[in-house]
Amino acid sequence: MKIKCLLPLTLISVAFVSANATTVIPPTFEQLVQQAEFIFQGTVTDVRSVWEGEGAQRHIETYVTFQVGDAIKGNAASTYTIQMLGGTVGDDTLVITDAPKFQVGNHDILFVEHNGQQFVPLVGIMYGRFRVQHDDQTGRDIVLNNEGEPLRDVTKLGRAEESVSAAEAISPDDFKSAVKKQLNADANHSAQ
Repeated sequence: MKIKCLLPLTLISVAFVSANATTVIPPTFEQLVQQAEFIFQGTVTDVRSVWEGEGAQRHIETYVTFQVGDAIKGNAASTYTIQMLGGTVGDDTLVITDAPKFQVGNHDILFVEHNGQQFVPLVGIMYGRFRVQHDDQTGRDIVLNNEGEPLRDVTKLGRAEESVSAAEAISPDDFKSAVKKQLNADANHSAQ
């Protein structure tokens, strides 16, 4: 049986939130950094979907575990697991519109907020995930936005992003440096 956003009446509010996910206003880079409780670069080591809850509250949750390579904001152990509503268990699938899909081996930089408390624990849902991918043509790792397009300028996030080539894309180290610079600017602003 396939379930496509058919939720029990007790979860109708979640369906409305996911149905409106396509209207999420993309956060700016500053908002991503400020709202995130935890920012890290990691590699997906496990993706596991299970049934949770009882009776009318029964639903599918997916647990995505990362090997943390670099904790940029917040503290974490060597592994970290995010919990998201939706997934596939056997023949049953619960699809949450615009929720990112993870696979073992993905390399990502994530901006996490309210893990275990909201249906997708990323700032701005899909906007809180940046994929790190090796580009064979340039021979270097680059950062891709939520749509899989190379990212060049963090100041354009949530504003007028431009399509760029992989050769123009920002590296993960430069991206993480920009996050740290924003964290320092926020700390200095708070101290004043």
